[in-house]
Amino acid sequence: MRQRPALRRTLLLTPALATILLLIGVPLGLMGWISFLEKGSSAGVDWASTPSAANYIRLVWEEDFDGTMILNASYLVIFLRSVALAAVTTILSLLLGLPVALWMAGLSRTGRNAMLLLITIPFWTNLLVRNYAWLIILREDGWVTKFVNAISPFGPVQLLYNDVAVAIGLTYSFLPFMILPLYTVFEKFDWRLLEAAYDLGATRKRALRRVVLPIAAPGIMAGSLLVFIPCLGAFVTPALLGGGKTLMLGNIIQMQFGASRNWPFGASLSVILLAVMLIVMIAMALLRNRRPA
Repeated sequence: MRQRPALRRTLLLTPALATILLLIGVPLGLMGWISFLEKGSSAGVDWASTPSAANYIRLVWEEDFDGTMILNASYLVIFLRSVALAAVTTILSLLLGLPVALWMAGLSRTGRNAMLLLITIPFWTNLLVRNYAWLIILREDGWVTKFVNAISPFGPVQLLYNDVAVAIGLTYSFLPFMILPLYTVFEKFDWRLLEAAYDLGATRKRALRRVVLPIAAPGIMAGSLLVFIPCLGAFVTPALLGGGKTLMLGNIIQMQFGASRNWPFGASLSVILLAVMLIVMIAMALLRNRRPA
């Protein structure tokens, strides 16, 4: 094996590749195959059915009473809503997480450790409990809603059971995933670069744009992926804070495998969701590779 390094690498990688294939490749392949089958007579999958793209066609078209196919934009709207909420959550997390991470990097070692502890404390509590807490905070007779209504020039405002509540809940849930990668980058930041920029006449805004943001780009990309991709498949937060009015792809998939018991259609939705995630990851990878060093 010492004389044949290629064989040695192959043998060393075989256990990891076999594990990935068994635990990830086989389930994904099974899900893709089920998406082309039909629903069973009562539930589950009709394994004897002829494979077809009917479940994917159903995402956009539906059969009318006379047998003609008509456009059904319901699932397309849910898909666009999921992408929009995931994008809004990512942007809000970046706007909130960047200053926090930059501030944390300037603290002493004790202060940084304390802040890291405070940021990770929400993970000690179940996600369901945290979302129920937002139900109490954003309820109609809550102090937040009363304060917003007191200063709102547009009359009474409802903060619960809409897209705003879902965006708030998602941002709260995934904000640490943006702060931690950014903090990892800023922890190694050389503050003399900012001093040099100021000495050369740069304003705060220009120093942020030309010095801080280029250095933080790897953390921004990593944090954006860690926030955007889980948000696409989120279903607990939209189900609670959306009140059934704001559905995302995760909610539809959960319904198909749960109450509707239509596994093939749920599998097709899962494939679409996986494809969107892969496209986003590939786009981010290409953007990172094209970024000048």
